[in-house]
Amino acid sequence: MWLVVFLVWVLLWVGGSYWYLFGKRSPFSLESVRPPAPREFDQRKRDKVIKQGFSVDRVPQDLDVIVIGSGIGGLTAGATLAKAGKKVLVLEQHDQAGGCCHTYIEKGFEFDVGLHYIGQVHENSLLRIAFDQISEGQLEFQELEQHFDTIQIGEGQELREYTIFSGKTAMKAHLMKQFPDDKEAIETFFKIMKVCAKKTHYLATLKLIPQWVSLLLLKSGLADLVSPVFKLSGTCATDLVNTLTSNRDLHVIFSYLFYGVPPKDSSILINALLVHHYKRGAYYIKGGASEIPFHIIRTIQKYGGNCLVRAPVTQILVNDENTAYGVKVRKGQEEFEIRAPVIVSNCGIFTTFQKLLPREISIQKEMQERLNMMRHGRGSFLVFSGFDGTQEELGLVSTNFWLFKNNDMDKSMEDFFALSKEEAPDNIPMMFITMPSAKDPESKIRHPGKSCMTILTMVKYEWFEEWKDTAVRKRGDEYYNYKMRFAQNLFDWACKLFPKIKDKLVFQDVATPLTNCHYLGAQRGAMYSAEHNLDRFHSEAVARNRCNTPVKNLYISGQDVFSCGIAGALHGGLLCASTVLDHIVYIDLLLLKKKLKRRKAKELAQLERKKIQ
Repeated sequence: MWLVVFLVWVLLWVGGSYWYLFGKRSPFSLESVRPPAPREFDQRKRDKVIKQGFSVDRVPQDLDVIVIGSGIGGLTAGATLAKAGKKVLVLEQHDQAGGCCHTYIEKGFEFDVGLHYIGQVHENSLLRIAFDQISEGQLEFQELEQHFDTIQIGEGQELREYTIFSGKTAMKAHLMKQFPDDKEAIETFFKIMKVCAKKTHYLATLKLIPQWVSLLLLKSGLADLVSPVFKLSGTCATDLVNTLTSNRDLHVIFSYLFYGVPPKDSSILINALLVHHYKRGAYYIKGGASEIPFHIIRTIQKYGGNCLVRAPVTQILVNDENTAYGVKVRKGQEEFEIRAPVIVSNCGIFTTFQKLLPREISIQKEMQERLNMMRHGRGSFLVFSGFDGTQEELGLVSTNFWLFKNNDMDKSMEDFFALSKEEAPDNIPMMFITMPSAKDPESKIRHPGKSCMTILTMVKYEWFEEWKDTAVRKRGDEYYNYKMRFAQNLFDWACKLFPKIKDKLVFQDVATPLTNCHYLGAQRGAMYSAEHNLDRFHSEAVARNRCNTPVKNLYISGQDVFSCGIAGALHGGLLCASTVLDHIVYIDLLLLKKKLKRRKAKELAQLERKKIQ
């Protein structure tokens, strides 16, 4: 009798698991991907998609999902849910959709705001397949030169330069040539990179299976028996690299892709994943970063949804049963209620919980526990410069430059963020330089004879906080003069690398954390959203930081779900869609990947047969 009961239970469990994993219709298909259409250069036609202003008559009827924020995380969740049969409305507070994926044009120059380059979009990669599905094959990626990053450490006579190459074997081999005495350290770091890259999906799984199961696996130690990735996630980057080598320049190489957190406070998993991200090549979007929202929005529209800008959400509506059922949108002096059974917030956990939810809900214990898991990220400071001249005339290249005043990232970042407001502009320890006009071959068509450069560094919000209540572009001379001190020092540093740009500068714009608050809705100007500190990536914290929230039918998407950057936010969108649908869409993507690999193998076999004949 008990044997029968046990067998029935096993059959039910196996059948239920199979149905959960494979029994629901996939939102993705190979048939939905079509060859890229000719690029749309008519800005008026593009604006009809990415700059469609909010009005009540443009809101689709019988909505299933409202997404707050049109960054890549929100658009990914929206497009995935749309392809699953949901009618989706994306609401964006800025006058252009895209979040950090948008570009802006000023005086004939086009600048990328947040997407400077992207990796892991080589043929049939999981990320490429995801992009193809949510854009229905309309995005094209331009591979950069193999030498995609240059790192400079030190100043004057003490300056050292290192180059980073892409390639499955070339990246490691090229580093070993530059650090011949540290081959073992590099070998070990690349082994860690491989584990992190291949097993990160285990960490994502913690967010998708029942939380009590995740915590049981972690607390019992069973998870650690499966993979070392759970311990690596909570391992301090500085502590680990100190065990590999005493070469501080190499320490910088292992953590050079900075995101506002010093290595001593960051996870080795995140730093390793960032380097690994470009191992198979660095890419740029043909036509510029705004191609991403342009095509994903059209996917959402194809399935009956829409994306509306100039639509600031002022409140998430929650009923007495603690269930979200809609939002309030401000237009002029009026507020409009829009209702849907599912609300997805892509504007960050702090904005969602502290600003958009009613106070009586935001102060609840469960909400505060979720907030206490996060800290505010560092603000970003950007300098956008336009030059009269081609990249060849100015000596600009597609390679990115990461500059550091010294090789102690922990101390230099700690010292910098401890400076007073007055001292900070003259003591910037690091910066990043990218030249979007040199990366996109179509830039010469859209903006002939012009070149542009974006410079980025991390700053404290508190240095700019006194002007937070002033209006954008009307913050006064004192604010302007202060931000230009930062900008001038950064630009002068860039001129040491590219001396020809100094006399060809015809336009310059500067974005502070306050700018990012206004245009991106970034809390405290943090473009990378909540801080990516070590505590956040301990495996138990990863398991608890989920897409679903204590408010029923309210979900979180984007960078605060897992990690920063375009790829991190996109995965946040996929995790969010999986949670809403109660269906792991990654399985669908992996099945597509297998089909595509089989198709590729057949094509190669046919080519070989033709050669033989």
